[in-house]
Amino acid sequence: MPLSSVPNLGIGIGLRPIHYEDLFEIKPKIDWLEIISENFMGDSPQINQLLEKILEHYPVVMHGVCLAIGSPDSLNFDYLKKLKALARKTKSPWVSDHLCWGHLDGTHYHDLLPLPQTKEVANYVAERARVVQDYLEVPLALENLSSYLTFHENEMNEWEFYTAVVEKAGISMMLDVNNIYVSSRNQGFDTQNYLDAIPMDRVVQVHIAGHKDYGTHCLDTHNQKVIADVWELYAQVYAKTKGISTLLEWDDDFVSLVETCEEAFKARQFQETFQLAQAL
Repeated sequence: MPLSSVPNLGIGIGLRPIHYEDLFEIKPKIDWLEIISENFMGDSPQINQLLEKILEHYPVVMHGVCLAIGSPDSLNFDYLKKLKALARKTKSPWVSDHLCWGHLDGTHYHDLLPLPQTKEVANYVAERARVVQDYLEVPLALENLSSYLTFHENEMNEWEFYTAVVEKAGISMMLDVNNIYVSSRNQGFDTQNYLDAIPMDRVVQVHIAGHKDYGTHCLDTHNQKVIADVWELYAQVYAKTKGISTLLEWDDDFVSLVETCEEAFKARQFQETFQLAQAL
């Protein structure tokens, strides 16, 4: 699918188990849902029935946490086979995961671990990402991480590395604007430099979320409302992409499903401002 034909799905939320029951009772007027891919890749009849019921009411996009594309282990085609089957079942317009590593010697560390930002690593990750996208037969989008450290080996900054991977692989970006803000606070870079440098035509989806600010540093906790500075970054990205699928993540200290949707719908005011500017 050419990037130009990737749809803008509107405003969505990440679906979490705590909200499963309310989802079908309330049926909120949210545009779409993002599911954690691995939660729906098993053979459980209950999970399959749940997914079928979800698909009756909402478009679904798959977001994974176990691909670990930068790991030294070989690509796991048993995992990719299940991922591909799920993508066909959900008709997910793209599949996303994280620009990270997390597998070593057959062990999965259950974390999104950062990669050294070197040309060699960028080439390695890009080739693996190209293979994954070709195998899945849907666009693959990689998400930028929140960063808390840098490597002495780094040869480029984060946005140069991110761009190098997606352009060499011919894949897409799943851009997390909260992660950009958190990383900028922790690493001391200018968020404007980040947004000015990346290829916005490769962005197929945006994540927004809340974080915990400790003054000296920030943690990407997904348990707070989105702050004004992150909304401002979102407004810039939305304008630069001329409209993009938007997803609110909330993963701890949960609020109600209604409150979660209300927080996501705050994106509308920034979208309407952009649309008004386009009309003038």
